[in-house]
Amino acid sequence: MEHRLIGAIERALEWSGPEEIGKSFAHGNMGDPALVSRVLTPNRLLDITMRRSLERPQFRCFQKGDEVHPAVYYTDSVSPRGQSIPMVNMRSLGRLLDEGATLILDQANVFDPTMEVACRALQWWSHERVQVNAYLTTNEAAGFPLHWDDHDVVIVQLAGEKEWEVRGASRPVPMYRDADPNTTPTDEIVWAGVMRTGDVMHIPRGHWHQATRTASGSGRSLHVTFGITKRTGASWLAWLGDWCREQEIFRRDLDRQDRTGGKGLAEAAARLIDERPPADYLTAYEQATALPRHVPYLGILAPLDAVVCTTHFPPRIHENRETVTVVASGKRLTLAAEAAPALRLLLSGRPVPLERAAGLVGVEVAEVAEILVKEELCAVLTSELSSGYTGLVMNAAS
Repeated sequence: MEHRLIGAIERALEWSGPEEIGKSFAHGNMGDPALVSRVLTPNRLLDITMRRSLERPQFRCFQKGDEVHPAVYYTDSVSPRGQSIPMVNMRSLGRLLDEGATLILDQANVFDPTMEVACRALQWWSHERVQVNAYLTTNEAAGFPLHWDDHDVVIVQLAGEKEWEVRGASRPVPMYRDADPNTTPTDEIVWAGVMRTGDVMHIPRGHWHQATRTASGSGRSLHVTFGITKRTGASWLAWLGDWCREQEIFRRDLDRQDRTGGKGLAEAAARLIDERPPADYLTAYEQATALPRHVPYLGILAPLDAVVCTTHFPPRIHENRETVTVVASGKRLTLAAEAAPALRLLLSGRPVPLERAAGLVGVEVAEVAEILVKEELCAVLTSELSSGYTGLVMNAAS
């Protein structure tokens, strides 16, 4: 899946691929104003906020460095039948933003199709899980104090300006669950400056950073932060812990009187490590990741005329002389070898209009599409989902 945003990020940061994630700080500009406004705008973020029932901590508001109590900007919307639904009071939120505040929407990819598709494209590109948070700051509002994240981030400035300071890491590759609390910032300043519309910044895991508009006067800043959580050696060992249960020796009670010092266990653990190296874990992690949410296909609502692959990671297609096998999201499908061209098109990650696709790979593409939708590897391309691809990802039949 080729996504315009990923190409722009690579060019801005002078990257040639995802291998640079986590290696070092990087900063640049995308130089594409049309792309910036296409990704997200302040008004679209506020529209998302208005139309959904959002709750803390997914939606938060900060003012003067402190979190604003939800009671200040939430109101229960009561239906004619007395049903109460918590909704953001847009008038109250507007007053806060007019005074100067920061609102944060975590996992914007859950609510907005453009953000959903961007995260999916980044996952296919990086082979790691990605989520995006949106930050809208107005006037001279402060941001979070100096802190570090337990994952790598790519920050895209979509509107206005915000002042940043990025410092080096106090502890190499710190983790959320770690042997050290890592609470003392380093004095090493890696970069300090203003992020302007179209700027992109990569902050590796563990680097201390803070952002603010306290000296920027009237105005606004909107940026999105793509959090990329990479697998670690600790992740691999936890995975091995699950596999060890297959062997009887690991299910036995530990013997306090064992005169060998657990030699048998150590030898079995060494064999397990050799049998299941990190590469196997990374492959299994992608293939076992659960299916995402999507609109179910119901023929009674509309015919199946366009689909798109929505798996978190690219499906693996294995072609043999007589069959072709697809492995993705904990599923393994085997079809006749003749289905291979249709599968490659339908599982490309790009939208597929079935009528046009039939002219490229044959009429059987519709039948294969029905199978993939039934197995939930592909989803119906609704107009809402389609909007997340328009202008950003070319359809597969072009």
